[in-house]
This record gives sequence, structure tokens and C-alpha cells, in this order.
Amino acid sequence: MDSQHESDPASRPPDSARSQTTLRVNGKPHTLTVDHRRVLLDLLREDLGLAGAKKGCDHGQCGACTVLVDGRRMNGCLLLAVALDGCEITTIEGLAGDGEELHPMQRAFLDRDAYQCGYCTPGQICSAVGVLAEAAAGHPSHVTDPATPSGEPVAPGREEIRERMSGNLCRCGAYPRIADAVEDVIP
Repeated sequence: MDSQHESDPASRPPDSARSQTTLRVNGKPHTLTVDHRRVLLDLLREDLGLAGAKKGCDHGQCGACTVLVDGRRMNGCLLLAVALDGCEITTIEGLAGDGEELHPMQRAFLDRDAYQCGYCTPGQICSAVGVLAEAAAGHPSHVTDPATPSGEPVAPGREEIRERMSGNLCRCGAYPRIADAVEDVIP
């Protein structure tokens, strides 16, 4: 599959500016020839038809494009696709796996009505899954109690959730319900 969409072959970058890249997206391998300048978000949306991650600010400031890369949350608009060769990418479409059951975080967002327009919701949910994984792995945040032993799981209370989710903007202001949903999924 080619990651270029230009109809004029002359506008296509030379082969030296493109590389074959294999990404495992939502559990399925995809080998593509990718322009070195192509970001993951555009590849997901335009080449693979996965429109869940949204293009908000295109500068990594809003979080609408958040996906999980090898289990860590990242902004798809800032990641060059060729740099992710061999990585596992999980988008909102693949969060629940192949089953029909929603991921617990997706279910919590629905149960708590933690969205309004829904534009930011896929990025919020992927980020929330990453937040809980980071806390469980012992990664501190700005508000983590300094007395917490290094590498020990961090208790993701309300303040931790708010701080860790602060990179995801919601223009509708659903923040309290988003935090409620994340709290509902804490193991």
C-alpha cells in the first residue's frame, strides 16, 4: 500500500525520500511505502481508514490524535510514521480488540456521559488508558507525592488523573465526567 495520495506522479517524492515501514495497527500488520515526512495520524486516517484519532491542532497541544504506541500514549500528529517501524499501534478502533465488548474505559466514558460533541473522545480514552498504565508502572507525574518510592505504582487519585490528562483538551468542558470515568476503571 502506498502512503502517497497525489495523482500526479511528478509530485511524488523520490524513492530515496520513502521507506518501506511495517506497523502493527490494532493487532494487524501493515507494510507500507511511506514518505519520510508523513506523520502517523495521517497514515492512520488517510491510508488505513482509521478515522477515530482526530486532527485537532496539528501541533501536539490538544491530544485529539492520542494513540497508544507500544502501550504508551503519544500524539499521532507529531510522530513520523517511518520512525515507528515495527511498533504496535493501538487506536480507539482497536482498543477493545476483536471482541464486541467495549474496553472498560470506553464503557466508563459511555456510562458517565464523559463526552459532549465527541471530537476529543477517542484521544481522551486512549490517553486515559495510557494514564492508568503509566501510574501502575510507577511513572510519577508533577503532582505525585515525592515520598512515593521510585518505580512503585502511583495511586491515581483525582489530582493525579487531572494532571496526567491535562494534555488532552475538551472544548465542551466534560472534564469532571472524564475524571469520573477514569476513576471508575482504576483497578
